[in-house]
Amino acid sequence: MEDYEEIEETKTSYNNHPWKKIIKTVMLHKKYVVGLIIAVVLLASMDTLFPFINQYALNNYFVDGATFTSVPFFIVFYVFVALLYGFVIFAFLYFAGKVEAYTSYELRKEAYLNLQKLPFSYFDRTAQGWIMARLTSDARRLSEIISWGLVDFLWGLLSMIGILVILMVLNIRLALIIIIILPIILALTILINNKILKAYRQARKDNSEITAALNENFMGAKASKSLVIEDKNNIEFISKSNKYKRSSLRAAMLSALFGPIVFITCYFCVGSTIYVGAILSIDLALLYLFIDYTIKFFDPVMSISQILGDFKQAQASAERIISLIEEEPEIKDTPEVIEKYGTIFEPKYENFEEIKGDVEFKNVSFKYNIGEAVLNDFNLSIKAGSSVALVGHTGSGKSTLVNLICRFYEPTSGHIYIDGEDYKKRSITWLHSNLGYVLQTPELFSGTILENVRYGNLNATDEECINALKIVDAFEFISKLDDGVNTYVGEGGGKLSLGEKQLISFARAIVKDPKILILDEATSSIDTHTENIIQDAINKVMKGRTTFMIAHRLSTVVNADNILVMKDGEVIESGNHKELLNKKGYYFELYKTQFQEDNVTSILNS
Repeated sequence: MEDYEEIEETKTSYNNHPWKKIIKTVMLHKKYVVGLIIAVVLLASMDTLFPFINQYALNNYFVDGATFTSVPFFIVFYVFVALLYGFVIFAFLYFAGKVEAYTSYELRKEAYLNLQKLPFSYFDRTAQGWIMARLTSDARRLSEIISWGLVDFLWGLLSMIGILVILMVLNIRLALIIIIILPIILALTILINNKILKAYRQARKDNSEITAALNENFMGAKASKSLVIEDKNNIEFISKSNKYKRSSLRAAMLSALFGPIVFITCYFCVGSTIYVGAILSIDLALLYLFIDYTIKFFDPVMSISQILGDFKQAQASAERIISLIEEEPEIKDTPEVIEKYGTIFEPKYENFEEIKGDVEFKNVSFKYNIGEAVLNDFNLSIKAGSSVALVGHTGSGKSTLVNLICRFYEPTSGHIYIDGEDYKKRSITWLHSNLGYVLQTPELFSGTILENVRYGNLNATDEECINALKIVDAFEFISKLDDGVNTYVGEGGGKLSLGEKQLISFARAIVKDPKILILDEATSSIDTHTENIIQDAINKVMKGRTTFMIAHRLSTVVNADNILVMKDGEVIESGNHKELLNKKGYYFELYKTQFQEDNVTSILNS
């Protein structure tokens, strides 16, 4: 995805909408912006007027018959100006730092806030690295451009205008030298800067390829060694590195050319000013003033050209982070539902109805953005409190069915009813607050075991969390830990085994006391001993709850009230375990591939 963006960056036309949005974000802290602008105006004014102080010294202290009675006053004034310079620069840096920090904060806050509103489908199709880059590097880059880039641009523009006005007032003929050369400088600046920008974009694209190769090699280190392809990987990486080196050197060379071109032009102007000044017999102090201003004039020229390049490079960053902030959820509550049930951040729990757990699919069809329909005119009715197992090969529609129940996705057509009511007429928060979901690969957060269990119900007491852990028999391993339930699990639960993490995730689902429980292959990644423990826990917690179990291990679904055998988005068989085995159909064949024939026979004869 990142490679694609780097390529497209060179093709994207300018769009000022992101910058309008970013400026609005910056203006949320208007007092710092105003303070920064005042500091910049003062700094540009002082830079523009400072040479007059030196001219005064030349006119009064470096001529024949000069008197020095005013020297003490001049020194005091000079010191005052120096102190004022220091104060203005401090204010400049202070306010710029504030604007940068608050801009980065607001952009990240708005983006993260919107991320909480986006449905599972967004994260399912969007690379994690893309989102992380928007919240980190793009936000930082834009805040720097806004705080320092715009300030430098404003300073440069004011300085150039001020210098040109002063030069034309002092001597229009000398001022014409800069006025004539300025368009040439601007044309060269635009030409070279565009080439520099193109070169750096190519360098970034090449760097993205290196990053992708590194990530692929590190993640696939075991496979590389088992396939003995280290030499091939090395050759490919060296090739990509050489490509990046060439593009980086070209970008560096073009950047290096720009400075000398402006430098030569600057001193050509200085030489021309001295030559014309000598012909016109200009006063020495005035000639010094012109030379000083001519040199000063080209500093902001270089600064502005650099900033314009930075803004062009930041265009893609601006568009990406604003697109994240303005991304509209595909699945959202209607205004009427929000009015009654509130939002995800301000739910009106007092209006939440009790849920029994009846689930019905009526003429439901669904397909993902890419690909054929997964469900076609699907119908299913599940009574509250019953346990339903979903079995079938990969792609049969099991996970899609569960995702639709959880409203991670919504039907392309048809309706899903919870307790006889279309679930779109109630809020997403209402539904999710009544769901318990246990994933195949458990996800834990940095913190203690107790804190991770409490994520299921933030209002749960320590006793309730501990009781949930006891229900799933997690205390068998917790009792062996030095800090017990207050043991830190590490990032992603890295300090615990997969089975231990799964037990905690089960406890987290139980402490929520959900009316609908989803078990998404919850026992497929654990050992047999832990599976037996969890299976006992499942049998306990399923009572009184509508439970949907996705399972590849058919031994885990033998006690389900109803087993739905799915194929190509349809239920081709249904019944309990024994009934399906007696049919000797598709379920029987699935079961036979996992167990020996004699085990099947013994079960049938029992």
